[in-house]
Amino acid sequence: MSELFDAVDALVASRSPLPSPAERRRLRQAHALTLDEVAAALQVRRATVGAWESGRTEPRPPEREAYARLLEQLATLYPAPEDAGAEQEDTAVPRTFTAPAPPAPATATPPPTPPVSQPTASASGAPDAVAGAGTAGESASAPPAAVGAPAAAPRPRAERESHTSRRPGAVKTAPANAHAPGGGYAHGPLLVLDADAGRQVTGYGIGGLVLDVPAKSLPALVEWTLTEAQLGAERLHGSGRDADPLLVLTAAACERYGLPAALSHEERLAGRLPEGHKVIKQLQRAEWKLTRRGLGPWARIYRPAQGGRRRCVQLCIPSWRALDARAWGHAAQLEPAELARLLGTYAQRVMTPVGSTAVTGLQLMTALNPPTRASEPDADGRRHSEHRPGSLGTEPVDPAPCEAPEGHPVLAGLPRFHVRGPGERLFEEAYDWARDLTDTECMKRYLVGLDVNLAFGAAANGAVVGLAAPPVHVTRPVFDAALPGSWLVDLSHVDLNRVKVGKQWRDLDGDLLPSPFTPSGRRPEGPAWYATPTVAYAVELGYDVVPSEAWVRRESGRFLDGWYKRLRDAYVTTMKDLGVAEKLSPHRFLQAMDGYKSRDPELGIVVDAVKMTVKGGIGKLQEKARGGGWKPGQPWPALARPTWRPDIRATVISRARINMHRKMLNLAAATGQYPVAVLSDCAVYAADGPSPLDVLPYNGDGKTVPGSFRLGVSPGMVKHEGTQSVLWGADVLEQLAGDGHVANLARYIKTGEVTAKDNGE
Repeated sequence: MSELFDAVDALVASRSPLPSPAERRRLRQAHALTLDEVAAALQVRRATVGAWESGRTEPRPPEREAYARLLEQLATLYPAPEDAGAEQEDTAVPRTFTAPAPPAPATATPPPTPPVSQPTASASGAPDAVAGAGTAGESASAPPAAVGAPAAAPRPRAERESHTSRRPGAVKTAPANAHAPGGGYAHGPLLVLDADAGRQVTGYGIGGLVLDVPAKSLPALVEWTLTEAQLGAERLHGSGRDADPLLVLTAAACERYGLPAALSHEERLAGRLPEGHKVIKQLQRAEWKLTRRGLGPWARIYRPAQGGRRRCVQLCIPSWRALDARAWGHAAQLEPAELARLLGTYAQRVMTPVGSTAVTGLQLMTALNPPTRASEPDADGRRHSEHRPGSLGTEPVDPAPCEAPEGHPVLAGLPRFHVRGPGERLFEEAYDWARDLTDTECMKRYLVGLDVNLAFGAAANGAVVGLAAPPVHVTRPVFDAALPGSWLVDLSHVDLNRVKVGKQWRDLDGDLLPSPFTPSGRRPEGPAWYATPTVAYAVELGYDVVPSEAWVRRESGRFLDGWYKRLRDAYVTTMKDLGVAEKLSPHRFLQAMDGYKSRDPELGIVVDAVKMTVKGGIGKLQEKARGGGWKPGQPWPALARPTWRPDIRATVISRARINMHRKMLNLAAATGQYPVAVLSDCAVYAADGPSPLDVLPYNGDGKTVPGSFRLGVSPGMVKHEGTQSVLWGADVLEQLAGDGHVANLARYIKTGEVTAKDNGE
């Protein structure tokens, strides 16, 4: 009899009832499950689950019963709306759905809830190594427009969903504007748009938001976004403007709106579609305009502002390589709902992306410190725009000749092939220094890398920089550490064998430390141009300085403080969501950092994007000329920006390098330990054990050498970059030795892989 029962059970299981394909997809996404996760649980391929959700195939035993059980449990957690069976009466206006957050996984750290839009609180390399890494033709320019107003709310209408609809089903929740993250923008800063086989477009937003998108063309999509979708973000400063809505188009959504799923080789080189493309003609007929970057991976579509209202929508197209893998990892391969969560978290904690992380970092400076403000009413009661104190203003400022990069128009009078040396050009760059190991260090077992968190962000905090006024040339000036500028001074007399540490003179082995005055770490040989923080550090070390000339900026301020705080809070908050909180003991911090990105890979990408925003934003302050048509002596587009400020970049990098040297100096004075290699924000030490705790001396109270490296998540503190054996280091040094050059072990300490010959560049 039991065999008969088993046969009956198997027959029932073979016909296990399943919801509609659209409902299957809705339930999975409501619980934040990926196709890969469901496929792994059911031991099938990812494409198989996708076919079940699209209705192309139906599951068969034995997977069908397990799949039905999964969907039944999810339906209990996320019930369909009461009117889900009624026929849809109107498809011309979008419907709003919001999926509740999934239950917290069984981890030490609960999944993060994206914060509201107001402020909440790396790979080695100099900032300008990332600054130009955006899409070809990319610029931070936006259409001229006044401060915008919130988009109009959708028209009231009945909301009904058919069981046979291919769109995600609705979830019974509070009204749409109940989850407004920024007051007037009920649906958040962005939507990720995807299209199904039936050409229906669905928009995925923050917090599990799902919208039906009725637009049938790109011009109609832009119109719908500005009039119906309630997308955008509140301004970050009272004198700034609200963020434009961002639409992220998947490859399927591109094809739905007549765009290619990928750019051709020629289009990729140009960074945009050709002007004669049919979609661009559609936009022109509808009187929409494109900015100078055209219709490329990052595009702005707008109409001139009217009545003080800005009308602009931004597009991001991942399949056109909008999301650089160096900053965004595998974000372009994520499903729409997952990508919306990732980009939405970044948008709320940093700002709505406006291009590469470098471009966004630069734009964030202006968003937090706008150049203008509304004046007091005049005699007629009218207000006008005026310069806002503390900002960089609205007009670009030429650099001092010593601050200008090669090819800048201010250097047009120099001979064509003249090469400027330190006495003519300011060389404030990040460290790239290494030396051979001593006999004592060769007897140790390990090389341990320490990496400074957000080193350039920490250096920007408190930096006094020039503002809107041009630099003033001074001969035989008296050095003033409070005056930002560039100084021509001879620091070759500074002896690192005897320096002031705090208020005491200390004898050290200066040959084992890099010079704090040059990126190469070599001792300067004569007069050179330095930014104010570098000269001030020479004074701090106990030596007199006598500049022969200077370019100084008497109008100054801490322009980057708000920028640093915004990015610091974004970084620290996201790290906390990943289980790495502030004020942990050294041991607990190292434990928390072990595999932290695997706890939530999407938030791990957000952390990397924040770090690249810091580095790239600083690098963009000295964006170089790009494109084959440029010739030395001619201006390039970046020079028209008030935020093209190589002097500010030099100040930040100077402070970062000096901060690094001060920590190494204090550690050497207290323990006799010296770095064997330094690359930007990473220092490598020889140690008897593999842990940073084998390098850094901590007492029982969790305190270490004052002014030196400290383990922790806060910017300026350090984390473990990697550990390799001393034998590995000796082998790398031997492999890459040549012409007196010493390979920089900090470049390879993280993975141990040497992928290219170290040429010191």
